[in-house]
Amino acid sequence: MKSKYVLLASALLISSVTFAQKDELKVAEKALKSGNASEAKASLDKAEGLIANADDSQKAQFYFLKGNSSLELAKKKLDEGNNLVNAAKAYSQLLDIEKASKKSKYTKEAEASLAVVKSLLVNSAIADNNQKKYKEGTEKLYQAYLLDKKDVVYLYYAASNAVNSLEYDKALEYYNELKEMNYSGEATFYAAKNKLTDEFENFSTVAERDRMVKLGTYDTPKTIQEPSKRGEIYKNIALIYNTKGDVAAARKAVADARVANPNDDSLVLTEAELALKANDLVGYKQLVTKVLEKNPTDPTLFYNLGVIAAQAKENVEAEKYYKKAIELDAKYTNAYLNLAVMKLEADPAIVEEMNKLGTSAKDNKRYDELKAKRQLLFKGTLPYLQKANELEPKNEAVYSTLLNVYNYLEMMEEVKTLKANFNK
Repeated sequence: MKSKYVLLASALLISSVTFAQKDELKVAEKALKSGNASEAKASLDKAEGLIANADDSQKAQFYFLKGNSSLELAKKKLDEGNNLVNAAKAYSQLLDIEKASKKSKYTKEAEASLAVVKSLLVNSAIADNNQKKYKEGTEKLYQAYLLDKKDVVYLYYAASNAVNSLEYDKALEYYNELKEMNYSGEATFYAAKNKLTDEFENFSTVAERDRMVKLGTYDTPKTIQEPSKRGEIYKNIALIYNTKGDVAAARKAVADARVANPNDDSLVLTEAELALKANDLVGYKQLVTKVLEKNPTDPTLFYNLGVIAAQAKENVEAEKYYKKAIELDAKYTNAYLNLAVMKLEADPAIVEEMNKLGTSAKDNKRYDELKAKRQLLFKGTLPYLQKANELEPKNEAVYSTLLNVYNYLEMMEEVKTLKANFNK
């Protein structure tokens, strides 16, 4: 007899929980209809702990209301990021529930709302990136990807954001997911400029783009070829391992990538870079020789080799590669600039020694020697900087570097002319 009472008490408890759920859902629904999303959210928060025991129809209603309230709050810019993510998760849970129960009471509305959420997530992530709030942007881009896994590009952007926010474990997880699906991101876009907005827009087919141009609403048609991102993905996996101190795993990641992508020269360059970091000069030379045999007249290849060598403080090698890039392309502005910047790297050590000197005759003599050495160093950069400025007179990096050199060498007429030309 005692057990019957226990069962009866349990039944009453379940019944009261069910009523509580229904009451909170009714309050939330009413609040949403009256435009009070905050009140709706508060009621749903009370019901959330009880929803696990609800039937599928109540769960579906709960997640539908949660998605709606979160979306409305996001539209009002109230904790926009978190509410967009919450809306995305809620609608997704609703769709899973109705798909499993073979019911579709809220599915159509939820799918329409998800499209809105996705657009807002991406736009909000772009705004985050512009403000360098990379961590917040990462979560939004990843949620945009989860909403429609055909849009793999959002997973790629989420991985890049995770690197920028120094969330290396998360970035590695996303990049490995991209690697597993053999994602390349290679694509062709057919673009034209909208006459109303003066902005370029992409079309899915060349026929669709050309039709809009003929209608007169768009002009300036162009085709954009998006290169493969596979090499970059594998490279970033390797570099993350390297950042985490696992050079062996980094080198293996690139070696595996080269097997899968034998024609991707960027992977060979990455492996060469890692060989230099591991002080494997023999391996570095072998890889460089291999890539140069394949592309002996590619200035960008020599420029990239220069960057790699410079990062490893192999300045003699770097200078050789930069000069070869210039030989192949006399208008390679960055090669000129990097040559100058690399030479100027010796300046801080000279200045430090000068500042430590005293006022003795010996120190004064050494000071004069260092001053002459410094002037010679600055003069040695002039041909490269002046050529770079000639090629790109509005390049801020070239301008600021050349301006500093002119100022130090007291070439005041050149300073005046440089400033005037830059500010035209």
